[in-house]
Amino acid sequence: MIYSMTGYGRGVAQSEEYILTVEMKSVNNRYMDIFVRMPRTIVSLEEPLKAQIKKKLSRGKLDVFVGLEFKEGIRKNLVLNSKLLEEYRNIHEQINENYGLTSSLRAMDLMKFPDVISASDMELKEDTLALLTKQATEQALNAILDMRRTEGEHLKEDVCQRCELLQQHIAYIEENSQALEEEYRQHLREKLDTILEKSGYKADEQRIVQEAAILADKSCITEELVRFKSHINQLLHSFNTEEPVGRKLDFVLQEMNREVNTMGSKSDRLDIVDRVVILKSELEKIREQIQNIE
Repeated sequence: MIYSMTGYGRGVAQSEEYILTVEMKSVNNRYMDIFVRMPRTIVSLEEPLKAQIKKKLSRGKLDVFVGLEFKEGIRKNLVLNSKLLEEYRNIHEQINENYGLTSSLRAMDLMKFPDVISASDMELKEDTLALLTKQATEQALNAILDMRRTEGEHLKEDVCQRCELLQQHIAYIEENSQALEEEYRQHLREKLDTILEKSGYKADEQRIVQEAAILADKSCITEELVRFKSHINQLLHSFNTEEPVGRKLDFVLQEMNREVNTMGSKSDRLDIVDRVVILKSELEKIREQIQNIE
């Protein structure tokens, strides 16, 4: 099964006191990077949450947002952080003094500053919140996996179609490269006949055959063709595994590019060179798709 690294998932779990929400969105990334934003009051649950995610996702940049609400009617003990409030007030006075301002602060303004007022930690039931976090995270993971699986199938379909094009173009190159030695022999014979015509000499047929064989050997791309076709099969067979294959596909694609570049450097026939250019273009399109496969 092929999974994309792009997806979104959301999960909600609740108890008699709390409503806990977990949202996560992922994009492609070389490694597994998880960034979690959650209330400071439950930050101790971050590492178990990450461990739960890593059991199901292996690659991608994942942003996770955890929200916690008290149910309506549940009493919350609010705590004033007097020290932090005093620091905010001092900074306000300093700004007024440094910049010649005369703005004033109301109590309501001070209450809006971050962490000035918070719910008492004594009100939080850690075991309950740990269970809710696990449940909501599981829901979000299932949702994001469904989306990544669907997107992965689309990527697989596109890559397989492009592999068919690769096979068509490489078959053309293979068929036409086999006639290179005869073409070199004919070209050498015509060139020598033109040069020697006025002198009355006749070209040595054996020498022409030898030189044509040397030129054909230098431009032989049989090994590159065999390896390239093998890489296409590896790429297609990789789609049948249950393991993440993104890194493997990336490596195979690098090798395919290497073989195509060698074919282009060895060939001087315009039709083969044109096919090489097409192959490189298709490989680049495949590379863009593979970058998003887990």
